[in-house]
Amino acid sequence: MSRDWFVEEYPHHAGLMLEVRRRLYDVKSPYQRIEIMETVAFGRLLALDGCVMLTECDEHVYHEMLAHPALCAHPAPERVLVIGGGDGGTVREVVRHAAVREVHLVEIDRMVVEASRTYLPTVSGGLADPRVTVRYADGFDHLEGHPAAYDVILVDSIDPVGESAKLFTSPFYERVQHALRPGGLAVFETESPLYHGDVLRRVTRSLKALFRHVATYLAAVPTYPSGLWSFTFVSQAIDPLTITPRFEGGLPEGLKYFTPSLYHAAFVLPRFVEDLVQP
Repeated sequence: MSRDWFVEEYPHHAGLMLEVRRRLYDVKSPYQRIEIMETVAFGRLLALDGCVMLTECDEHVYHEMLAHPALCAHPAPERVLVIGGGDGGTVREVVRHAAVREVHLVEIDRMVVEASRTYLPTVSGGLADPRVTVRYADGFDHLEGHPAAYDVILVDSIDPVGESAKLFTSPFYERVQHALRPGGLAVFETESPLYHGDVLRRVTRSLKALFRHVATYLAAVPTYPSGLWSFTFVSQAIDPLTITPRFEGGLPEGLKYFTPSLYHAAFVLPRFVEDLVQP
């Protein structure tokens, strides 16, 4: 009996192959192909244009590491913006923090949010929090109309192709800078340093031209290309390497990956990543 497989091709003649138990959703939106399927090894999987965005098995790593270092570094993260992340995973982590009073999720593709609410309830559940407002808009355009509006901005983008390519450019980073309140900070997902080192190098250089403090950190996400993923923290006022993070007497309940000791450890980079992010 033949088996069904999901295959994502990576650069350098490599890829990811997962056996599929059943396919739940496959729709072409105005922006991208959206697939949700049940895999044998990693639970439900969300793919956009053939690339894994998350699996139920390991999505907590990415979402916790995008959200919690930023929210623990800021002394009062009351107003938070998430750009992209229509699956709701990053928002779920943000609303774990009692200090957060308002969250804006700006996602260009309504169908990603709707599909995630239907098929990925453990990921998207935070979208129902009363502090959350979902806006279906282009994140690039949204920033222009919100100067000095946010304490924390989390950019949960997909790979730098198509509509998302402009989220990896200097004009976008300038808009992020202007949308932050004094003392604010932002975190960007910055791809795999093994497969997308050129992206990480280019992004880091662009950010260093705009922000006083720029620091890359890492996490292990098994179903992302190479399994090693990078995030880059920026701020004019907060140096993530020297501050004492705010843990509110303990981290929010339910975390599976992020810990207080992991905060500083994540910023310790292998030599080849250090070489990528040096001026």
